[in-house]
Amino acid sequence: MDALEKGAATSGPAPRGRPSRGRPPKLQRSRGAGRGLEKPPHLAALVLARGGSKGIPLKNIKRLAGVPLIGWVLRAALDAGVFQSVWVSTDHDEIENVAKQFGAQVHRRSSETSKDSSTSLDAIVEFLNYHNEVDIVGNIQATSPCLHPTDLQKVAEMIREEGYDSVFSVVRRHQFRWSEIQKGVREVTEPLNLNPAKRPRRQDWDGELYENGSFYFAKRHLIEMGYLQGGKMAYYEMRAEHSVDIDVDIDWPIAEQRVLRFGYFGKEKLKEIKLLVCNIDGCLTNGHIYVSGDQKEIISYDVKDAIGISLLKKSGIEVRLISERACSKQTLSALKLDCKTEVSVSDKLAIVDEWRKEMGLCWKEVAYLGNEVSDEECLKRAGLSAVPADACSRAQKAVGYICKCNGGRGAIREFAEHIFLLLEKVNNSCQK
Repeated sequence: MDALEKGAATSGPAPRGRPSRGRPPKLQRSRGAGRGLEKPPHLAALVLARGGSKGIPLKNIKRLAGVPLIGWVLRAALDAGVFQSVWVSTDHDEIENVAKQFGAQVHRRSSETSKDSSTSLDAIVEFLNYHNEVDIVGNIQATSPCLHPTDLQKVAEMIREEGYDSVFSVVRRHQFRWSEIQKGVREVTEPLNLNPAKRPRRQDWDGELYENGSFYFAKRHLIEMGYLQGGKMAYYEMRAEHSVDIDVDIDWPIAEQRVLRFGYFGKEKLKEIKLLVCNIDGCLTNGHIYVSGDQKEIISYDVKDAIGISLLKKSGIEVRLISERACSKQTLSALKLDCKTEVSVSDKLAIVDEWRKEMGLCWKEVAYLGNEVSDEECLKRAGLSAVPADACSRAQKAVGYICKCNGGRGAIREFAEHIFLLLEKVNNSCQK
């Protein structure tokens, strides 16, 4: 296991022996429980993220719309402000590192609770064995990227203020169900929730409630008895557009479009982007420099990126290029991108800040595409930031979006499409 980052907590190692499915081991009560109103009950968010997903390898940290899948629910949980602690239970080093980058604490689960046959209850019981302070567990599924903090806030209120022992998420569906007929059996199918002679119109039928798997909240005493649902029980109905569950690869492109339109992007309200600054070497180009026999510099770029820049400019977004290298003016001119360019830059942040002030913009209206350590501060300040897929690790850690494309191979066009989708989201929210 990698060395722990400063300030990050990890629990474990996990106890030997797998808990029984029917009767979990007796857990100790948290300190202060049952002693009146000394302090509010400890509500912990717990995301279970095994490394051995069968459907999609390392699915929990695969990038969805430029963000590790688990990052979407961790952002919602942390910003909800209702949890005393937010945890990820995992058996994998890479998942642990991503969890800590997003600000979660990590419980290293045992091999016994990391098997294909292990249940969620097994992993939750193991976690509670190491955390006597926890009174309520909010088990949030990593595969629900459209979860919003407001949903979690309302459920926390149901548990704490209204006295429910367990609350789980559901979604309303308008689907007619029929009985299944086994092959080789001579039977006729029967309607299960409708009268075929009086099929209701959608608007005349309330539909039915189905679990959507986004979250399961339960108090400790229920989990002690081997249940995640029970006692004084309630459901929480989520909006249909927020009910996205990813199980197989075919779900991925659909989920990506849904999360861009309906996902939660953080506390800060999205602003309309007015300026995109792009690093030349490694973003516009692939970073390779060719030198001709007469000592002339030759670089290459992707036509898709030139189209992306053109589309941004047509939509009213200023595009400017920057480089710490002394790029040839003749070479840049030959690209015919018609963008203001600054080369031989030792302090990129100072130049971008100067451009921002010149245009009368705040940092939230600036987008930045970089790939090197020298871009790190600009990436952190910009309202929207991205890196190509082959950017250095420090640059990747500083951004909200990591492109699927490499530098010089379509990253600018991809980031442009991402900007357009977010602008659509901003415009839609303004119209409401």
